[in-house]
Amino acid sequence: MYVLILAGGTGTRLWPSSRKSLPKQLSAFIGKETLVEMTVKRVLPLVPIENIFFATNQQYGKFIREHLPDLPTANIIEEPSGKNTAPCIGLAAMHIRQLDPNAVLVSLHADHFIADEEALRQAILTATEVAQQGRLVTLGVTPTRPETGYGYIKRGEKLGQYDSHEVYQVAQFMEKPDVHTAEKFVTSGEYYWNTGMFAWQIPALLEAFQEYMPNFVPQLTQLEQAIQKNQSIDPIWQQIQPESIDVGIMERSNKVAVVPVTFGWDDVGSWESIYKINEKDEQNNVVLHATNFALDSHGLMIQGSHRFIATIGVQDLVIVDTDDALLICAKERSQDAKKVVEWLKAHGRTELM
Repeated sequence: MYVLILAGGTGTRLWPSSRKSLPKQLSAFIGKETLVEMTVKRVLPLVPIENIFFATNQQYGKFIREHLPDLPTANIIEEPSGKNTAPCIGLAAMHIRQLDPNAVLVSLHADHFIADEEALRQAILTATEVAQQGRLVTLGVTPTRPETGYGYIKRGEKLGQYDSHEVYQVAQFMEKPDVHTAEKFVTSGEYYWNTGMFAWQIPALLEAFQEYMPNFVPQLTQLEQAIQKNQSIDPIWQQIQPESIDVGIMERSNKVAVVPVTFGWDDVGSWESIYKINEKDEQNNVVLHATNFALDSHGLMIQGSHRFIATIGVQDLVIVDTDDALLICAKERSQDAKKVVEWLKAHGRTELM
């Protein structure tokens, strides 16, 4: 088994703490460890450090090396530019195929929170077993609320029982629903949150690329040849069309299986998420890296830098203070932080992005 950790995103919904220069996966939003460090520790009981690979961009590779000095340098795969997850995973598969042509590749994200890490590991072992049968496998979280910020997976027929996990054929991938539709999904018991965590045996993955993304296959071959010859992949990479692994393969294949899981998952996609997964004080506030005085202030998500932050008579706010930017918003609107980044880009304020 090899584990690929995707770590190239910029985390715009966690602006102003998450920037292009220091994205969320390289920051400490839960305790003192960065999300990258937490992700690696999570899987080390399953695989040696030599079997853990990162896919990131050329800007973040150096930071990952600093945070993970025991990780072999060759295991950090730097993409010349962002092409979404399908080319990214294809490139990593070409690297890992040099080591083991029949390896099972488990793809995870560097910025997820898992409450029950042992349950995740057991689910990965089940997914690996199913993947060895030629299936393309995804982990689906049993929903605990009618969440509109996640995509969903509808299960089909039961494929079998693997240890403590039931495994199902995937009937359909669903886009992020409205509240009414999400309520129906949760009530039916047939839908799971799409975590974006996958497992494939490399031959099955390459067969899926051949069937569903045939235009990418010659470029994959060229990438592999460049890797073997230790040549630059930049000229090849420039010609590749961006595509997600979900749209390119997983949503189209009839060989996809889902392993339902309940391990306390969050994609750490917003300040509201950060609030939910951190411990609260006596006024139900979360205060990270800040000195704070809160008078009659409840349900706040506060992250600071060096300034003292005082709040009086407010509730359910996000307050994020950095050296050069300040965010104040209603907690339920925290997803809209990405719109600030869009405005900054449109107005040429790239130094704040």
